[in-house]
Amino acid sequence: MRGRLLPCENSRHQTGGRIRMSSEDRSKWNTRYLDGAYESRTHPSALLVEWQDRLPVGRALDVACGAGRNSLWLAERGNQVTAVDISDVALRRLGDHAGVGRIETVELDLDQGLSIEGRFDLIIKMRFLSLKLLPTLVDRLDSGGVLVCEVLLQSGQGDAAPAPSSFRAAPGALLATAQGLEIMYYDEGPVMDPDGRTVLLARLIGRRR
Repeated sequence: MRGRLLPCENSRHQTGGRIRMSSEDRSKWNTRYLDGAYESRTHPSALLVEWQDRLPVGRALDVACGAGRNSLWLAERGNQVTAVDISDVALRRLGDHAGVGRIETVELDLDQGLSIEGRFDLIIKMRFLSLKLLPTLVDRLDSGGVLVCEVLLQSGQGDAAPAPSSFRAAPGALLATAQGLEIMYYDEGPVMDPDGRTVLLARLIGRRR
């Protein structure tokens, strides 16, 4: 069964200004995907690969999944994946991949929260800032569930990631926000992606207590 593309239910109940902003955000990200901005980024996160033997397999949530590089990898490992993003273009590209029967796609403006029910064994949030969403993600973890998160850091001199400071976290901010977790791993510093780009990241893995 192919993943389902669902409307952003949150936006239905927002004011006209918020709906307009959601539409503008969606258009911005759709344009980036249509322009091929992320075509070289097909590899899964190096952090996921490094920790694959220590991550639970079950019901997984990929927050701000983009075109689904990590969702596909999680599904290949046997997870039932819910992949969430604001870009319908990115979600359609994910749905075009063969073997996505373990992936359900949900179109959602995450700046308005996470209107998805249920709990998850594994939640990943990769390079999408929104630290205010972290308490909700921790709450959505099942007992013993694991959160894997990486965000772009400020002071990114020599950082190849084309993100303004508003999309970057201050040093220590990710760790300070990760309440209710047993921290299994935390690191801040430069990371080289498989495509050769060096990015400055804060990376965290935590288990719900």
